[in-house]
Amino acid sequence: MTNSRSVFQPSTQSELVQFVADNATNAKRHLLPIGGGTACRDANSDDVIEVRLDGLNRVIDYPARDMTITVEAGIRIAELNRILATENQRLPIDIPQADQATLGGVIATNWSGLRRFGCGTMRDYVIGISAIDATGRRFSAGGRVVKNVAGYDLCKLLVGSNGELAIITQVTLKLRPLPETSALVGLGFDSPRQIESLLARLMSSATRPMAIEVLNPHAKLNSLAEAQSKRFLLCIGYEGAEREVRWQVETLIAEAQPFEPRFSKSLIGSDAEPVWNGLTDFVLIGESPAARSPLTFKASLPPSRTIEFMQLATEAGISAKAHAGNGVVLGHLPGSVTTAIQAEAVLKSLCELSSSCSGGLSVLRCPHDWPIAPQAGGITAGREWSERIRQQLDPLGLFRR
Repeated sequence: MTNSRSVFQPSTQSELVQFVADNATNAKRHLLPIGGGTACRDANSDDVIEVRLDGLNRVIDYPARDMTITVEAGIRIAELNRILATENQRLPIDIPQADQATLGGVIATNWSGLRRFGCGTMRDYVIGISAIDATGRRFSAGGRVVKNVAGYDLCKLLVGSNGELAIITQVTLKLRPLPETSALVGLGFDSPRQIESLLARLMSSATRPMAIEVLNPHAKLNSLAEAQSKRFLLCIGYEGAEREVRWQVETLIAEAQPFEPRFSKSLIGSDAEPVWNGLTDFVLIGESPAARSPLTFKASLPPSRTIEFMQLATEAGISAKAHAGNGVVLGHLPGSVTTAIQAEAVLKSLCELSSSCSGGLSVLRCPHDWPIAPQAGGITAGREWSERIRQQLDPLGLFRR
């Protein structure tokens, strides 16, 4: 079958509205909204129009004193970060490929990184949103002030919608100040059960972590690889005033001693940045030919089952990293997995575990000719309600699923 995919790249929101309305009236082709393309899986679909939104990248309003900003959804994350840094502010979401990823894409996929334990997810920062449905109708929700709650639920609905409900065109975010400094403490353990016990202790710790990450022995950070050496690694991050951060690091190390870590390493300020970046970019491991990982997945489950999931992943030879305080795991299958059948066999026990505790497992990346469902495991609550919303916003089924 001939690939009839074409590309439309609007330079204004009005141009996008006209195009979508014309398509709904005439051609009725499927639309695939794309920001930076960092989360795209479906590259071989026919009769699809790629709607590339990175041309919609303007700053609409930035009242820095209010700690909010309104921008078009195609702005690159790196550019957004640069603008916010001029006012000593930030959007505290860790996003890989920031020079390519767009704000709209991050919102549509509801991406969250290692700071989600202390800072939350995109749903906590989107206070206003504008979008276009499949018929070309504009609609908005929320507003430009933090206390404005009009249309609040619709903001939440579009976060994580994967471009299947509407095309996000403009967003208002609430912001946070940049911290004075940050630190990471790495603790190595022979047994994941030791980490599980320490994680329970952290729930009553005198410290307040921003990030709690667990890496299994197959997952390596270059800056800590020599010390890690076939062990499970617990990385705990802190941010704030320098005196406060140093006190928390010292307190954590003291609290961890009864659990007998095989090694501990603390990094503060600029020394910690390579590890923060390595933890953020973990999802990219395996995308280069040299890494040879055929499939990357993301699992969600209760935090209390995270270490059990990590143990299963380790036994299967999977390189895995968990946001242990939130129950989110990213994993790369080993290069020895070369077929879809082998991949499904490796994932089977992980899907069963996540499904058994009302979680789920999503395939983020795999070969296009592997017949593996993008979503495996877990049952979405309110599916009937979600379909009713979809019918309202996309009655012709034009947004590619």
